[in-house]
Amino acid sequence: MKKRIAVLTGAGVSAESGLGTYRDNGGLWDSYDPMEVASIQGWYRDPGKVLDFYNMQRAKLALTKPNAAHCMIAELEKDCIVDVITQNVDNLHEKAGSTHVVHLHGEVTKVRPQNSCNEEDGFSEKYVFDVGYEEVHLGDKAVNGSQLRPHIVFFGEAVPKMETAIGLVEKADIVLIVGTSLQVYPAASLYRYARPDAPIYIVDPAEVPLFDSRIRHIRKVATEGVEEFVAMLK
Repeated sequence: MKKRIAVLTGAGVSAESGLGTYRDNGGLWDSYDPMEVASIQGWYRDPGKVLDFYNMQRAKLALTKPNAAHCMIAELEKDCIVDVITQNVDNLHEKAGSTHVVHLHGEVTKVRPQNSCNEEDGFSEKYVFDVGYEEVHLGDKAVNGSQLRPHIVFFGEAVPKMETAIGLVEKADIVLIVGTSLQVYPAASLYRYARPDAPIYIVDPAEVPLFDSRIRHIRKVATEGVEEFVAMLK
């Protein structure tokens, strides 16, 4: 029977593709105030500024290719059942060939009416659609007349796919964590739902302040660390 692997990824897995991380020195939040461009309060205060920020992210993503870490994670599907749970809003896992990707924080290539996908409609994605790498501007409206907004989970909003992610971690035989500082909640708590007998591997070149007997820290960048993890599976 194929082993089931839950792969939890963060900005570090895309860093070697040229996409900046958020919280590290020199990260995106050193140049932009997340409360202005990535919070629900910022959206209501200045939606045009938020739209411009994500237009910029889309333009950069259009020129970005998946790196070896993304590709090796996708290739795991040849021998294992792989559930990728990512905090990233890019589409590099999909570009690399991963077929089951859960985006906890949304997807930058998608938009939705600002009055949809909320608690009132059960977080339905019925009206979410893909714009690829096109720009979206103030005044661009959905068929229901509502302003289009990024399909992103802003700071201050619920993470509707958290329960799905928990279920996948609970079912996993192995948990692999790549490129996340485990500082952003609730995603940072996901590894705690792993079965008691499920080993947990963390790929991160920095110190990881976690104390769990199941955890093995592979202190390398994503491409090198995932390569080591794959070698251990053979």
